[in-house]
Amino acid sequence: MNPVPQTTSPEELKDWITTGSDVVVLDVRSAAEFESLHILGSYNVPLPLLAEHTEELAAKLNTKVVLVCQSGVRATEAKTNLASVGFGNAHVLAGGVPAYHQAGGQTVEGSKRWDLERQVRMAAGSLVIAGLVGGRFLSPQIRSVAGVIGAGLTFSAATNTCAMGKALSVMPWNKTGNEPTRTSVLAQLPTKKS
Repeated sequence: MNPVPQTTSPEELKDWITTGSDVVVLDVRSAAEFESLHILGSYNVPLPLLAEHTEELAAKLNTKVVLVCQSGVRATEAKTNLASVGFGNAHVLAGGVPAYHQAGGQTVEGSKRWDLERQVRMAAGSLVIAGLVGGRFLSPQIRSVAGVIGAGLTFSAATNTCAMGKALSVMPWNKTGNEPTRTSVLAQLPTKKS
């Protein structure tokens, strides 16, 4: 397995879509993020759902797949999951959905919400400030909150994972009435060509 993700640029994806190339775009962000902005014609398969049903989803795909998220972190994780079951024709969209939108690719905009990465920055920053203020005015031990958050962010960067993002993704404000299920995802994906 190649440890470096096979990436594609927004311009290359636009070209594949425009020329009718056999490509499936899987958006691995949450349903709420997908609802706010997604690539026209893409399929929403949130990363936790893909991770849980990787083998079944990979069996349904027999074409080039482009995995997209907000920045590439979750798409890279999805690519690793697919590779673990032998699916090797997956690409990660460099810069994610925002880069595709900025490059003039056709997107669908819905209700505006904060993307998950912005929520992580707000939560982490707020906890650090609360730890420092609490340490100053309540108890010096509360400052350890800032240290824990700093250690968590360092670990997150080193491992290219985000526990806080996973925790925030299950919060009620990040849920919609249109949460995809295994059945709905399998039903919407294009049928395998023989």
